[in-house]
Amino acid sequence: MQLPQFEDIISRLGKGQTWSFSGGVHPLGNKHLSNQTCTVRPPLPEVFIVPVRQHIGTDGKILVSEGDLVKKGQPLTQSSQAFAVPVHAPTSGTVIAIGDHVTAHPSGLSETCIQIKPDGHETWDSLEVSTNYTELDKRDLVAQICNAGITGMGGAGFPTHIKASGSKTVEFLIINGIECEPYITADDRLMREQSASILEGIDILTHLLCPRAVVIAIEDNKPDAFEAIKQACQSRSDIHVIAVPTKYPAGGEKQLIQILTGREVPRDGLPIDVGVTMFNVGTCFAIADAILRGKPLIERIVTVTGKAVERPGNYWACIGTPVNHLLKVAGYLSDKQSQPEVIMGGPMMGFTLNDAAVPVVKITNCLLVPADDELTHGSNERACIRCSACADACPVHLLPQQLFWHSKAKEYDKAQDYNLFDCIECGACAYVCPSEIPLVHYYRKAKSDIRVERDERNKADKAKARFEARKARLEREKLEREAKHLKAKEARLAATDNKASTSSKDKVAAALARAKAKRAEQSATADTKVDTKETAPTANDNKKAAVAAAIARAKAKKAAQQASQQGDSSPAKTADTADNTADNSADNTVTTEPPQDNVVDAQAEKKKRVAAAVARAKAKKAAQQASQQAETPPVQTPDTAGSAADNSTDSTVTTEPSQDTVVDAQAEKKKRIAAAVAKAKAKKAAQEKNK
Repeated sequence: MQLPQFEDIISRLGKGQTWSFSGGVHPLGNKHLSNQTCTVRPPLPEVFIVPVRQHIGTDGKILVSEGDLVKKGQPLTQSSQAFAVPVHAPTSGTVIAIGDHVTAHPSGLSETCIQIKPDGHETWDSLEVSTNYTELDKRDLVAQICNAGITGMGGAGFPTHIKASGSKTVEFLIINGIECEPYITADDRLMREQSASILEGIDILTHLLCPRAVVIAIEDNKPDAFEAIKQACQSRSDIHVIAVPTKYPAGGEKQLIQILTGREVPRDGLPIDVGVTMFNVGTCFAIADAILRGKPLIERIVTVTGKAVERPGNYWACIGTPVNHLLKVAGYLSDKQSQPEVIMGGPMMGFTLNDAAVPVVKITNCLLVPADDELTHGSNERACIRCSACADACPVHLLPQQLFWHSKAKEYDKAQDYNLFDCIECGACAYVCPSEIPLVHYYRKAKSDIRVERDERNKADKAKARFEARKARLEREKLEREAKHLKAKEARLAATDNKASTSSKDKVAAALARAKAKRAEQSATADTKVDTKETAPTANDNKKAAVAAAIARAKAKKAAQQASQQGDSSPAKTADTADNTADNSADNTVTTEPPQDNVVDAQAEKKKRVAAAVARAKAKKAAQQASQQAETPPVQTPDTAGSAADNSTDSTVTTEPSQDTVVDAQAEKKKRIAAAVAKAKAKKAAQEKNK
């Protein structure tokens, strides 16, 4: 089906013509009970009960604690979630409790609430005022609307900042002033008294959404409100004020769009899908208050009406005001009711409160207190006669009779097959039912059960998904560990193979190195033997020679003493010979000072042997010279000298200096001293012999 074009719609609205919708009813309005007096402001209650969540979406985080002092308009909650708006303190006072309290809900369940005891001073918190909002960034403007806690005031409670920040093209901005529900006159009095502020809110929304046209719709049973809005918009050619024929439920979102534009919102679609965005007149007033005056949403107009109240009318009720306080102000007449009954909302879509201590919330527009004979309560429910009157009255083309059967039998799958969730719960079907069946109550119960079942199923699905994800993660980690261990094993095997190969190569290299070292050692030994024959002895050799010389001198001295005792005629020569031998030995001893570096020579052992042989040869030669120079008789002196030489030679041959003697520095000094003493004694003995 082709949608009506924008130009055709504007032309039709300019002529005052509208479309219509199927179904609908014409109940008694009874609006005259409450729309004849101005809105009044009741006194403060003893305590305010502010529910944390008063909108479609998530709760906010509570910012206050018990015992805190709060100011009027101070935020009580805060949240960064998109579908969350804060709530504010309706007055200044003290937080006396934070906990569960019964709230305005058909189920009568309790929700988290903040209770504030007013101090009576009405001290305001700091207010953020935007005098020229057109210069602000649109995102900042939307954020101010959100921070003011504004939600849809028509009854849905949808966060306003979500609708005000849409990115799709808007052809029609529709302002809903229909208020089609019987008895309710809150929007009627608001349009009469605050038309200028409503227009300011419309201008702010126009600045945000940039629609091609603005349409204000007012039901024709509100002539005073229509004239007030018409007067406020008389200089605005871009705003169309349209009077809509009275028919319930013309105030429904989809129904009003169809009336004004001829376009039908898709079954699973939204108004923006047909180029339309809709706001309630109360929402427009709250936006103007928030942006231009900095006031958050802390109060609204509530209609208190019915034949069981003495002063029906409209009241500026602060959010959180207990219902029983408003009933007291309006003059509740208990004798008009056999049982206390208060309906929050109108007779068509409202619900009966379980407790009059529940607080007023942002979507509370009416408190209906009917007398016993005023409304049909559905307590006389009878069997369905299948008259199909409910189907004729349904504005969304449903089959209420089938929905009723399946909902009552809890056959929820079949009820959903008949599009249960398309029901707007307008109550038109129950209004025309001759059997007085409270059809909407069955539908609400079925929807609630389905939502609970759906939530449980979603939780189970999420739990199953988490379990499967955990199982997959554990399996993945197991495979990763096994792969890691396999990789480590392969690395170890590769390292072992490399190590074995390297070890074999190292062994071959070590063998070659030993062979080369052996050859080098042999070559060095040969060179040492040659050097020993051709050159002077090294420092270690000199040490060993010194030791051998000392031994020779000792033997020479002994031989000289023996010769003296035998009466040698030429003792001086023998002594001189011994003296010369000692001198030579001493000279060799004194002049030889071995350096320390040669002590650690790798060839020291071999050189020691060579040096010992050289020392023995020298000692033998010295002994022979001493024997030749001696003048003793041939029989004794040569024997003595030879004996000395032999002894010296034998001593030289048999004496092998120890390693400690070579290393010890003190031993060397002692050797020199002993040699000098021996030389002196030999010389002295020779002198005495000559005398």
